[in-house]
Amino acid sequence: MNAHVAEWKHGEIKELVDFITKKKVVGIVEVGGIPAPQMQKMRNNLREVGSIRSARNTLISKALDEAEKKVKGISSLKNSITGQSAIIATDANPFKLFAKIKATRTMAPAKGGETSSHDIEIKAGDTPFKPGPIVGELQKVGIPAAIQEGKVVIKSDKLLVKAGEKISADVALMLTRLEIFPIEIRMSLHAVFEDGSIYQPNVLDINIDEFIGKIKQASSNSFNLAIETGWTNKLTIKPLIMKAYNNSFNLAMECKITNKQTVKFLLSKAQANMLALKNKTT
Repeated sequence: MNAHVAEWKHGEIKELVDFITKKKVVGIVEVGGIPAPQMQKMRNNLREVGSIRSARNTLISKALDEAEKKVKGISSLKNSITGQSAIIATDANPFKLFAKIKATRTMAPAKGGETSSHDIEIKAGDTPFKPGPIVGELQKVGIPAAIQEGKVVIKSDKLLVKAGEKISADVALMLTRLEIFPIEIRMSLHAVFEDGSIYQPNVLDINIDEFIGKIKQASSNSFNLAIETGWTNKLTIKPLIMKAYNNSFNLAMECKITNKQTVKFLLSKAQANMLALKNKTT
């Protein structure tokens, strides 16, 4: 029996090693507490960038040790294995992977007993409820409700649950009735390996569009500075030659220097001046 179990584990480790080493980028994600329907949806959403493989943490750790023989440095991902872990493998860059995983986060109703990850505030305004016992139920959980003009309204903003506090069953039920879903369901990307380097979430959590915009602006600014200072390289040489040509042409026109480039323009300018003078004298 033990030999059978060991053989089964050996086979799974081999499959994990193959999974890990076939892609350029490998990450460790925590998937604990994600209900099956949401997990399947997240897998589907991530399919365009990568694949996820779940396994026991001990097997993932052993697989990373084996993968180290083929991919140097990848075993460092073992330090990021916590909770219920899974491996994600992709050819996308780590920043795109992080952004894609972040985009799969969804909000779910509270059931009661959960710890709120953020302040839960109820805003003042109309509710979808008709006047009745609901007013007392809202007040019971601390929501300042009242009936105004035949409607159940919340009279003022109310911080119902602070970040780090438990959500009671009564509050959870009322939040659901108000269609407020405060529980974030998400994968947590603990670390990503690419080309010998390990990237942590605090490095990967950037606004990609904003970052690319800054790079484009920096590129534009540096190009303009190079043109302004006359710094020649393969990107600036053509614009600098064109700028020099335009400057010399304008100078020649200003000084009335005739050559094969300026003569037609000088004659046109002289004719225009002559016609303008003629119009003034008639």
